[in-house]
Amino acid sequence: MQLILGIGFASVAFLLPTSIYFQTTLAIFWFMAFSSATHDIAADGFYMMGLNDGEQSYFIGIRNTFYRCATAFGEGVLLIAAGYFEIHTKSISLSWSIVFFILSAIFLGTFLYHRIILPKPNSDIANTSKSAKDIFREFINTFETFFEKKEIVVTVAFILLYRLGEAFLVKITPLFLKDLREVGGLGFSKTEIGEFRIWGIVALTIGGILGGIAVSRKGLKFWLWIMALCITLPHLAFVYLSYFQPTNYLLIGSAIAFEQFGYGFSLTSFFLYMIYFSEGEYKTAHYAICTGFMAAGMFLPGMLTGKLQELWGYYHFFLFVMLCAIPTLAVIPFLKIDKNFGKER
Repeated sequence: MQLILGIGFASVAFLLPTSIYFQTTLAIFWFMAFSSATHDIAADGFYMMGLNDGEQSYFIGIRNTFYRCATAFGEGVLLIAAGYFEIHTKSISLSWSIVFFILSAIFLGTFLYHRIILPKPNSDIANTSKSAKDIFREFINTFETFFEKKEIVVTVAFILLYRLGEAFLVKITPLFLKDLREVGGLGFSKTEIGEFRIWGIVALTIGGILGGIAVSRKGLKFWLWIMALCITLPHLAFVYLSYFQPTNYLLIGSAIAFEQFGYGFSLTSFFLYMIYFSEGEYKTAHYAICTGFMAAGMFLPGMLTGKLQELWGYYHFFLFVMLCAIPTLAVIPFLKIDKNFGKER
């Protein structure tokens, strides 16, 4: 998949200067999204096969940290690079072509590196004896066994609701920082918002790593309630910022870092519970289904964010985000978790 993605990025780079760039790059991006999703599932399965549950707990925060760094690289560094090349080349299409060539080189290099360096877990065995009919039957059986699991309703509710507040918050935060103070925002420039994003990434990284270490010491069950509160209570930082609209750079940066630290710390329990629930014969496929519900839990609420903010304003919107914690906390008592799961062995 990394090889395919590398070729896809190179194809986009070649096609951007052409007159048919829109249709062709759209088709390639669609194919790349499919490849990326396939890679995501394989990477999750590889993570579960290569590590026991104690090691999974310990490294989950580090894993999420690299995911966040990759997101920041894609949404921040590449945009800055495109702007830089545009200034020097005087061409938008050429500047983006250069960016996509760089991405292609990164993915092709990663492909070669991983072919050599990645370990090979004993449980990672290809099954080449099955017919197409058997594969289709197993595909159907994957979904049947997933929805036949005990506590399936509670688990799906937990996955959809755990990040409900964050689903609303993450969409509106950049607009809140950018909007004029007259309409309830903080009135910062793009550069300053980028600096605050770095504050957030650093705090999220530290929170994620500490969360993984914490769960590996006491187990998932011990930390679940605490981490559920840690994804909710830090949202008070934005209630404070929207109400008082402070101007102190250090204070605002600290508030953003505080919220992101709580988010990073709390994600550990969320991902580990999905791993715990997915244990069994089809754990890779079942985890992939869980991540599908996870994506829906972020995407569907996000569709309403703009309308709600326009209706209520920033302050009342952030109060609503705080109330979104109630459904999550209501579901947690119904989850049954082995008290030893996640402990380092």
